[in-house]
Amino acid sequence: MKQFALVVLIIFALVNFVSGQKSQPRKNDLKRTLMELEKRSWEAWKNHDGKFFEQFLSEDHVEVGFGGVTNKATVVSGVASPVCLVKSYAIDKFELVRFDESTALLTYHAEQDTTCNGQVVPSPVWVSSLYLKRHGRWLNALYQQTQTRK
Repeated sequence: MKQFALVVLIIFALVNFVSGQKSQPRKNDLKRTLMELEKRSWEAWKNHDGKFFEQFLSEDHVEVGFGGVTNKATVVSGVASPVCLVKSYAIDKFELVRFDESTALLTYHAEQDTTCNGQVVPSPVWVSSLYLKRHGRWLNALYQQTQTRK
């Protein structure tokens, strides 16, 4: 009986170990996917590509920035306009928290040399970017920047 219990315990430990190993690559794959989306969004912003943001943002997107709270339509039109000039940017220190199969939060550090309406955009910042998986696609549902010390 003790041998049976030991075998069951070993099998249980192995199953937990293997399942833990499988979830880490999935998390790393998701992190790479969302990091790539974020990088593409910064390039789209720099290039005034509002069409990218039409597909990238959820219909119920909320953006919290230095000017207050905005929605998808405001973000898309703002990105497409010549109001902001992004000279350069750098993003790094990415971290991912996955809440469930369809909700993930990507946080990271960003520095930028950007002006909007002639005003310098605060930099550096910490970014919170919340993604929801809808109809098989990851969409950005919430984006917020918080200024930090240089």
